Amino acid sequence: MLSVSLFWRIFGLNAVVLGAATALLLWAPVTVSVPVLFTEAAVLIGGLVVMLVANATLLRVGLAPLARLTHRMSTVDILRPGQRLPVRGHGGVPDLLRGFNDMLDRLERERATSAARALSAQESERRRIARELHDEVGQSLTAVLMDLTRAAEVATDTGLRSELVQAQETTRASLDEVRRLAHRLRPGVLEDLGLISALTALSTEVSDHTGLLIRRRFDAGLPSLDEQTELVVYRVAQESLTNAARHAGATAIELSLTRRDQSVVLRIEDDGRGTGLAQEGAGIRGMRERALLIGATLEIRDAAPSGTQVGLIVPVHGAR
Repeated sequence: MLSVSLFWRIFGLNAVVLGAATALLLWAPVTVSVPVLFTEAAVLIGGLVVMLVANATLLRVGLAPLARLTHRMSTVDILRPGQRLPVRGHGGVPDLLRGFNDMLDRLERERATSAARALSAQESERRRIARELHDEVGQSLTAVLMDLTRAAEVATDTGLRSELVQAQETTRASLDEVRRLAHRLRPGVLEDLGLISALTALSTEVSDHTGLLIRRRFDAGLPSLDEQTELVVYRVAQESLTNAARHAGATAIELSLTRRDQSVVLRIEDDGRGTGLAQEGAGIRGMRERALLIGATLEIRDAAPSGTQVGLIVPVHGAR
């Protein structure tokens, strides 16, 4: 098919309009008097208006793909893949649209690669910090707790013994908090017992610390996912539960992991105030990056009658 540049398309449209106007002047039984009569002026002005309207209509049709391109360039989000412009035909404008779609393909691939490296480094750093919290800080607090226990046992002064017991309780609470933080940074139960047990432990921990009612529903016979996919599902659930507990003002949450067609679906729905017009923060952007890493789709919408619904749709081809 012959390629025609945008310049020649616009030039051709204008030539058609001007040629039609010239033909009408040559063959139409219309003359122009001197001075110009009112009826003749009305005919000339009417013809000019018709010519301008026709020209504007043809230009709007010819430049419409560029308007769509401009809109998509200002609204495209790399974390929401698949935003492509339809391309028909050949030539300047279709080639430009095709080049824009190819650019988005490259950007999404590069973003997925860089996100994979960044998230891998983040998880490695989480494991290192968790190990240091458990081995260094945890052991130091344990040693302090033992020293306080021995000191309280040999103390003869009642007031001093009471203060030492209070210090014991404070140290024990700090030790529990350190262990909890280490567990959140490195979900050992995910590696040892699997995704269902990890989600159960996570929801129980959130419920115990916040008082939220969390209902769980897990389908039987779910496919076994690879380690990276399980970690992404766990982190998305962790971030969603944290957001619901901290920001949503919710009283109850429903956590489910189900099989749907050729996908495994994680869904977290709360009865809080919903997202409204709030901008997406770093937590949700991180969830979208993790979803892209495994080829999953993240959906966040307001639930009915109130609250927020987070859904992570993981294709089954990512399963073992």
